[in-house]
Amino acid sequence: MTGPFGGLSPRTEPDGEPRGLGLVLPGRAYSPSAPLLEIARQALLQHGYAVQQAWWDAASRPAAVDPHVWVADQASAALAAEAVPPRRVVVVGKSLGTWATAYAAEHGFDAIWLTPLLVEPTLVAGIRSSPGRQLLVGGSADEFWDTEVAAGLVREGCDVMEIPNADHGLCVPGDVVRSAETHLEVARGVAAFLGATR
Repeated sequence: MTGPFGGLSPRTEPDGEPRGLGLVLPGRAYSPSAPLLEIARQALLQHGYAVQQAWWDAASRPAAVDPHVWVADQASAALAAEAVPPRRVVVVGKSLGTWATAYAAEHGFDAIWLTPLLVEPTLVAGIRSSPGRQLLVGGSADEFWDTEVAAGLVREGCDVMEIPNADHGLCVPGDVVRSAETHLEVARGVAAFLGATR
């Protein structure tokens, strides 16, 4: 696991006693400081969560190691560093980080999956098996998003935001204003999900 750029701490504390921990798992080439995960970090803090970011070099994952296992190991290592086990955990994963679906399900954690890889049946199985609340956010132009699978997950109790014409970065190619608007929509969706968490 690598660290943040400039020696910044991967840990952020809210004002007052934390209500739980937000565990941020990045993408293969999408660090915790990138816009969508920074939005999630700020939303978690606003709703009283401490935030622990996982920083990794995805190139260090051996090709033979199942991504479910590798990402779960990264998540476990981040939580093992907690001096006191948190009362509540919300996992936020982006792309590669969404391979933590089975890990989150096993522990009953709530989760926010940003651009989950819905074309991967084992990843989707992790979402389906989770007892926790889940928000999935993806774009209709993302090759890793499956609109029909997402609709099925809505019927199974997941909250889903599908953003028309957005790609894997939740941007609309060729339209910078619309791309900024999609990020605002994500901010609203994440904040509403966290605000409704019991």
